[in-house]
Amino acid sequence: MALPPEDIMHLGGVPVTTPARTFLDLATVLDLDDLVAVADFLVCEHERHFEARKVPILAAAVLRTFIADKHGIPGLGKARAALELMRVGVDSPPETKLRLMLQRAGLPEFTTNYAIAGNPLVWPDLACEKYKTSAQYEGEIHQTTKKQLFDRNRDERTAARGWLQVKVYSADMRQGEVHVVAMVEAALRRQGWRPGQT
Repeated sequence: MALPPEDIMHLGGVPVTTPARTFLDLATVLDLDDLVAVADFLVCEHERHFEARKVPILAAAVLRTFIADKHGIPGLGKARAALELMRVGVDSPPETKLRLMLQRAGLPEFTTNYAIAGNPLVWPDLACEKYKTSAQYEGEIHQTTKKQLFDRNRDERTAARGWLQVKVYSADMRQGEVHVVAMVEAALRRQGWRPGQT
């Protein structure tokens, strides 16, 4: 099957599929969570005082339009489902998976790219403003001394502003969804949330 010209670009003189087309093609081989992580990666953008501005590979609106304009292509249903779950501002696949775990569990929504007010702003990976609860995925990058000092300052500022933070490590993720959800649910309860509330 020949692809339409708009689905092809050239990289170093080599024809390759565009990011949007690659996303659609991946829908035939990835599970939904992994496909959402790809979408989150493609559309990630933010501007924070402590790092260079993150520019998206593809604007979220462009990806949505590309998928909306396609018909009768394998994986299209899954691609559309992934776009419903996609969020701008997610920095890593584990953050996507953490967010999806919390969403599936029926917990209040945790937003991405949220700034906790104060000077300086604090940027948790995921934030539930209503219950002042945040979740941080602590990957390998957090093991450097420089990052640990940054994290300690972030943690202190988060607590000083009345927020409860849950740190989730790869070991927690390996223990499974039930374990991770229980960690965050316990924090939400301490902040006043009860099951059935949004």
